[in-house]
Amino acid sequence: MERNPDVVIIGGGLAGLTAALHLSKEGLKVTLVEKNAYPRHKVCGEYVSNEILPYLQWLGVDVLELQPTKITDLEFTTARGKHVKARLPLGGFGISRYSFDNFLYQKAILNGCTIITETVTAVSFTGETFTVSCQNQVLITKIVLGAYGKRAHIDQILARDFIRKSAPWLAVKAHYSGNFPNDVVALHNFDGGYCGISKVENDRINVCYLADVNTFKKYKNIVDYQQHVLYKNAHLKSFFENSTLLFEKQITISQVSFDKKSTIEDHILMIGDTAGLIHPLCGNGMAMAMHGAKIASELILDYYSGKITSRQVLESAYARKWSQNFGKRLFVGRLLAKALQYETSTAFCVNLATRFPSLLSWIIKQTHGKPKENKWA
Repeated sequence: MERNPDVVIIGGGLAGLTAALHLSKEGLKVTLVEKNAYPRHKVCGEYVSNEILPYLQWLGVDVLELQPTKITDLEFTTARGKHVKARLPLGGFGISRYSFDNFLYQKAILNGCTIITETVTAVSFTGETFTVSCQNQVLITKIVLGAYGKRAHIDQILARDFIRKSAPWLAVKAHYSGNFPNDVVALHNFDGGYCGISKVENDRINVCYLADVNTFKKYKNIVDYQQHVLYKNAHLKSFFENSTLLFEKQITISQVSFDKKSTIEDHILMIGDTAGLIHPLCGNGMAMAMHGAKIASELILDYYSGKITSRQVLESAYARKWSQNFGKRLFVGRLLAKALQYETSTAFCVNLATRFPSLLSWIIKQTHGKPKENKWA
């Protein structure tokens, strides 16, 4: 079978679904290819900054229908017991990817998007046309968006630079029941990583942590690792000992890379984690994924309306706008991650934040955007 949509989106996470909603809302024919069925759990911090709310409202997405938690405060602790709290400048909400992705998927279907549950096996570009090969069909289109996540087989097909390097991080996620405040997102430091904890809908507590692979390999399994490494942070020890795992087992992803990525590969416009991954300690990956989809969608609409006159102009504009919006955030995120990788510098940063609470709020602002209405700079 062969289809000829205006836009093909490879990957149906937050970025891909958001772009599908935006483009279909404005009248383009969109086909999204996602290898997994909905709903599903994904490894993610599941905290969303309120900066994205005006855009979601414009898309016709009312997240209040999902009954998310309202989050207003950040708590940060170190393995040695240092502790600091701060008010989140914009605040945010807690929502599981299981609910949120499925909600966006249903909205995209109602918008008229075609969503195919298949794996992309090849992508080629000739002249002004893409050929996207799936397991059972071929898609012909002028525009392709890459929204397939942190690391995938298609990265190897495209021979992207970062895919050739081994990445040192493993991510682990699960939901728990127990006592945890609705309005707090907590970030707990431990030897070789960070653990984020926050409430999502239905009184569930999301726990997602990033672990150094070399440290993790020293232990037999996740439970053993948590007890010997995470438990050295008293806050984490108390949480795990007084909470109940709601999953059959934790879900994991390996080879998580924070290296710089190109926003355009073989004329494919990359969005979300496919374009660049901000460190989880910045707590802003979900909002950034949707924001990036908005930037790409607006430019694609300008391309199809004739306001952008060539593919070269489209690609240049996207690379520039992506850098303007996210370059500084990713840079600050990498610096922060580097500083908090070492015990001495972590203690120094926490001491400063304790003495000057406004400093932590300032740091948070450097990795977050500002809520705007329909058009964002």
